[in-house]
Amino acid sequence: MQKQKANKLKSQVNLKNALLTLLMVIVSVVVFAQGSGSIVGVITNKQSGETISGVTVRVIGTSKGSSSDVSGKYGIQNLVPGTYKVEYSYIGYATKQITDVEVKKDDITNLDIILENSDSKVLDQVVVTGSYKKESIGALYAQQKNSALISDGISSEQIRRSPDKNTSEALRRVSGTTIQDNKFVIVRGLSDRYNTAMLDGSVLPSTEANRRAFSFDIIPSSLIDKITISKTATPDLPADFAGGAVQITTKDIPDKNFISFGLGYGINTASTFKDFLGTKRNFQNYAGFDDGSNNLATNFPSRETVAAGLSSKWNRLTLKSLPNDFAIKNTSALPSQNYQFSVGNVKQYDNNNRFGSLFAVTYRNSQNILSDIKRQWYQYDYTDNQYKFSTNLGALANFGYTFGKNKITFKNLYNRSYDNTYTERRGTNVGTSSDNKFYAYDLMQKSLFKSTLEGEHILSEKNDKVKWTASWSNILNNQPNQMKINYAKNIDSKDDSSVPYLANITSPGKDNTRLFSKLDENVFSGEASYSSPFNFLAAPSTLKVGAGANYRKRNFDARFVGFELNATAIDPETQNEIRQLTPDKIFSTTLIDKNYFKYAEIIMPGDQYDANSLTSFGYAMLDQKFNDKLRIVYGLRLENYNVQVNIPERVVDDKKLDFLPSVNLTYNLTTKSNLRASYYRTVARPEFRELAPFSFYDFEQLGMISGNVNLKRSSINNGDLRFEIYPSAGEIFSISAFYKQFTDAIEPFRYDVNSTVDVSNGNTPKANLYGAEIEARKKLSFIADDQFFANTTAYVNLSLVHSKVNNPTDQTYIEKTRPMVGQSPYVINAGLQHNALDNKLNVNLLYNRIGKRIAQAGGQTFTSAWEAPRDILDAQIGYKVLKSKGEVKLSASDILNNPVNVYFDNKPLNKSNETLYKYKTGSNISLSFNYTF
Repeated sequence: MQKQKANKLKSQVNLKNALLTLLMVIVSVVVFAQGSGSIVGVITNKQSGETISGVTVRVIGTSKGSSSDVSGKYGIQNLVPGTYKVEYSYIGYATKQITDVEVKKDDITNLDIILENSDSKVLDQVVVTGSYKKESIGALYAQQKNSALISDGISSEQIRRSPDKNTSEALRRVSGTTIQDNKFVIVRGLSDRYNTAMLDGSVLPSTEANRRAFSFDIIPSSLIDKITISKTATPDLPADFAGGAVQITTKDIPDKNFISFGLGYGINTASTFKDFLGTKRNFQNYAGFDDGSNNLATNFPSRETVAAGLSSKWNRLTLKSLPNDFAIKNTSALPSQNYQFSVGNVKQYDNNNRFGSLFAVTYRNSQNILSDIKRQWYQYDYTDNQYKFSTNLGALANFGYTFGKNKITFKNLYNRSYDNTYTERRGTNVGTSSDNKFYAYDLMQKSLFKSTLEGEHILSEKNDKVKWTASWSNILNNQPNQMKINYAKNIDSKDDSSVPYLANITSPGKDNTRLFSKLDENVFSGEASYSSPFNFLAAPSTLKVGAGANYRKRNFDARFVGFELNATAIDPETQNEIRQLTPDKIFSTTLIDKNYFKYAEIIMPGDQYDANSLTSFGYAMLDQKFNDKLRIVYGLRLENYNVQVNIPERVVDDKKLDFLPSVNLTYNLTTKSNLRASYYRTVARPEFRELAPFSFYDFEQLGMISGNVNLKRSSINNGDLRFEIYPSAGEIFSISAFYKQFTDAIEPFRYDVNSTVDVSNGNTPKANLYGAEIEARKKLSFIADDQFFANTTAYVNLSLVHSKVNNPTDQTYIEKTRPMVGQSPYVINAGLQHNALDNKLNVNLLYNRIGKRIAQAGGQTFTSAWEAPRDILDAQIGYKVLKSKGEVKLSASDILNNPVNVYFDNKPLNKSNETLYKYKTGSNISLSFNYTF
């Protein structure tokens, strides 16, 4: 009986606990449903522009408060919606109170603060009062005006309001910046090799096997916090640039917890739902990976074995091991698709320590067709149709922890791209008197992994700081089984259907063999710096010193292999029958077993190389501000560079120590305007590939691409002037002038005295470039006192650039002088942005145009090839739905669909122009939806 009572009592207790737990859950849900808001921001010193750590922040009338971390950031969470007064206090600064700070439900109020140094102990007791709106405007001015460099950039918010899917598209919006081949950046008219790319504070390696360039299209725009392009240099920046240092910062500690997802679909007017030709595809291809069937077999004979000779059996086994599935399937090009998923978490501890994490995954797939690509120059009259299946997979995992006056971040980025391209070519070659049917199968796989560990520590109350970075990057570039095969007949018989086309398989050549190439590069870098504020020459000053190193190690291997018809063992009639077979049948196992083919390989010393470089550096710089008017940032950077390229029987070994001074002056003409001037010296170094004597046939260029073991590094002296004014928040007008003097400028040259041209890099002894930039961003409220114009902003930036190069005297060039390769005489970016319905509706119109620029420098036979101007118009309409947590965006890019046209300007030869290549990409229209919990 007592046992039953005990069990009954226990059951009642359990029931009460369950009901109490349920009640607590319901209360929690109700409280959460009511929603709360937060206030976040960055606190900076008005005089120096430096962030301030340790500032006490409290919401007056509540128990809520916080303090700024080592980066000057602060956050106050879980505030009941309403209007507050917030106070900021710190020893040595005047206390500031900000009124009318509105906190909204489930929203973040961004409030950046500027504090002024106290001039006396009396001022410490004075409380400066300001409103939320005025303080936000003042903080924006401080951020814009306090940069030591001449720089431009774009924020994640601006990217979000554009149709840009990746970083290369976003970079087109930055003043003086254009994109080549939809992925390589050109700053101030200087080609990709004169610009450097940085991710989260460390230099990114080249993603390309055959040029010094970073492919910015592999970084999805949704993962970016901001992009800044430094157009002048300070000693703490890498010196290997002349146009700009593109600095990409990914997100670390989020402002609040969130889960976000997005999806989008789009059509291309030249591709979607049209016949799409290509080899078979599987699930792995859609995921960005190849199934390995296109790689060489693991027991494939080495170069040494091939050179020693293969037995008849070994010959057959080798040929049968090659991937020989070239059957073409005809499908319908599907709409493009992209998906995004991200999770952010931030934990605020009672001692104001914060831990944050951010995870994101992005996916893109597209199927694009380039129809009727014209190649009409010299002896060629070709029309190509190209079909490209592309997948891009990206992932980000970032962690950050702030504790006291310390911050540690661990950032990881991975991206993988998969491009499978099939090309069909038809046309004549007068030089060989042939009418041709050409087929090319090209598979390219690239991946980038980058991991960065970074620390920032404030050592004392005077705000002296230590910052360190360690990173590892890995680049993989795999091009397996690129196959090219040409079928030809005499040009006189091109209209005679009874005369067959015969495959060129009688002798090996780089234009009809298969390419298997692999590039694997690792980059290790580290840097540590120390900065300390003090008074020097009666001026607030900051001394910064630092040192570090960057080590790169690359392994590259390329093999040109293929089938050669065994003419001595086959009668002529059978040879012709075999040569008429289509690519999917000509390399059949049956023909291999009959010994109709011999294994062929072209072996050259430069096809295999390993390379390494070590850049060690140190720098010292002083940042001084005189009378709140004049700021001078000056110093010296030393870089010691050693590069080695190892190829059979030869080693390229080069060492160079560079002294690189710089000085940047900023004079505050008024509280809203600056006058800037700078001088700095930088360098441009050859890429590994440019030093290696590796050559391959580029069927799109119809020429050989080769390295140059004698290539030297380039030295550049730079000078800049800039006037800038900030009429009101978010508005700017600036005008800049710049000059650059190159010694041993690195540029691509064409050696074209042979039937097949050879493009290689060389040094131009002297080159000069100068130009001007104008940028304006202005709200249209001055047109009329109307809400429509008050919510509309127009912007335009214009760059005018001129350069002159005297061609070397190593050969008789048609053109004695010319502009630098890739340099546009003008660049125009313009746009209109409009917000309506309490910022629920956003409309953007964007325009871009570049002046004609040299794509390939001329030689003795051909003049320079120029890329013609084209107008690019983009638009986007975004509307927030579901209580502004979701957004629907309708985007259109390249609306005008002007053709890409690269042509030979034959005026010096008194001939009509010829077309290197010309095609239309089609316009893109997409609809996307994003939602954040």
